[in-house]
Amino acid sequence: MCRSAHRSSIDLVKRILLQLSAAAGAVIVVVTAIAAGVVVHAWNSAVVDTTGQLTFDRALHIPPLATSEIAPDGVRVFDLTMQRGTTDLGHGPGTRTWGVNGSYLGPTLRAGRGEQVRVNVTNDLGEASTLHWHGMHLPAVADGGPHQVISPGATWSPQWTIDQPAATLWYHPHPHGATADHVYRGVAGLFLLDDPAGGPTLPDRYGIDDIPLVVQDKRFDRDQLDTDEAMFAAVGLLGDEIVVNGTPRPYLDITTERVRLRLLNASNARVYNFSFDTGLPFLLVGTDGGPLTPPAPMRRIQLSPGERAEIVVALPAGATTVLRSTPPDLGADFWQTRFSGGDDEFDILELRAAHTLAPSAHAPEGPVTQEDPGTPAVTRHLDLTGSGTIDGRAMDMSRIDQTVVAGATEVWEVRNSSGSIHNFHVHGTSFRVLGDGHPALSGPKDTVYIAPGRTVRLLMRFTGHPDPAAPYMYHCHLLRHEDDGMMGQFVVVGPGAGPPPEPPAHTAVHE
Repeated sequence: MCRSAHRSSIDLVKRILLQLSAAAGAVIVVVTAIAAGVVVHAWNSAVVDTTGQLTFDRALHIPPLATSEIAPDGVRVFDLTMQRGTTDLGHGPGTRTWGVNGSYLGPTLRAGRGEQVRVNVTNDLGEASTLHWHGMHLPAVADGGPHQVISPGATWSPQWTIDQPAATLWYHPHPHGATADHVYRGVAGLFLLDDPAGGPTLPDRYGIDDIPLVVQDKRFDRDQLDTDEAMFAAVGLLGDEIVVNGTPRPYLDITTERVRLRLLNASNARVYNFSFDTGLPFLLVGTDGGPLTPPAPMRRIQLSPGERAEIVVALPAGATTVLRSTPPDLGADFWQTRFSGGDDEFDILELRAAHTLAPSAHAPEGPVTQEDPGTPAVTRHLDLTGSGTIDGRAMDMSRIDQTVVAGATEVWEVRNSSGSIHNFHVHGTSFRVLGDGHPALSGPKDTVYIAPGRTVRLLMRFTGHPDPAAPYMYHCHLLRHEDDGMMGQFVVVGPGAGPPPEPPAHTAVHE
């Protein structure tokens, strides 16, 4: 009888275990099905396509030229204030935003080569920030990187001499760990450089036939900016709506035979592949750092975050065309492509030509004299090893990663071995991309896209401004990656200088 009871207990345990196994199997099946459903939903919802769906009903806002005055010492002085406000970005007037001298974006600064400039930057954001002059050749202490922190209520007044070719540069915050948020909320603007000594003849009447286009993507939660990143979006925040100069669904009335468009990709992470819906050709006349030699006829141009391009378009009288972004060539696998915006398409801006067009400057046909960077004496090798590391190390504000000699010409070989998409930006200088041959990469650059598995060779010269105590930055300009630590520091020293001292964690600016 005891044996029978024991056998019954064993059978009961077996039945319980079988039931538990069946239940566990059912749970696994359910969880797997849910996970698969989440992945399928994320995959299908990751694609954005607004082509042919927009009504362009708002005139493009043209950022005003910043006012300036000439001080008694001959310096051109600008006054900028970073501030909070509300802006209508297409979801009503109550959207909370940040801007410079206004509620969203900032004025366009303009200065000529050879001028001394001073910019008084006041921080009324209520939290610490910086203002970086992207593409500018200037001393590191005036660069506006993460070491030049402006405390709330303080004013920072960097001064330098403009000493580089005519170009379309820009400014934006650069606080370590918070750049993506500050830029996304709206602190950014253009800084245009002119060369009084001459250069290519181009349309140059600002706001008439010389038009700035600050292109950004946004997401909204009702009437407020949505700062949440989409599932599987390792690149950071990708928006599903476009604003140009802060204008949603913009149109531009064209009144001249030719118009120069200064394109800036000011988005946090999105790569654009710009073209016109009618197949309209254009001339690429300038890249990040200055004029292209000679101008290149093109029908599309791809820009990653931080990159700029100047194009000249001749729209027939009475014609209408739409600037759009078609799926960019990211050179990545299908997963990375889908969740990095590589399958997305956007209508950006509608151009409407008048029935009678006024004459405007022709784009140059011959070559423009380019500055010779010299023969490289040093080749450096850098590896983009993750979405938060370069050469396997995350950014350390107290560590100098590279030391270069003032006046030296070097080649930097930068490899993307991470498997993710990245680009690469160097502060304080410009470079030329060697061995590529694509017209968009043949001009002076300061930011370049690097597909997974690719290596780029960058020829650059470090002119002047030695200061072993003040570092410049190099980093990925996908801003989440930068904030996560994908950034390094270099200093420029005089010939024969010893090892640089360790920089302070940051230098706060107080009144």
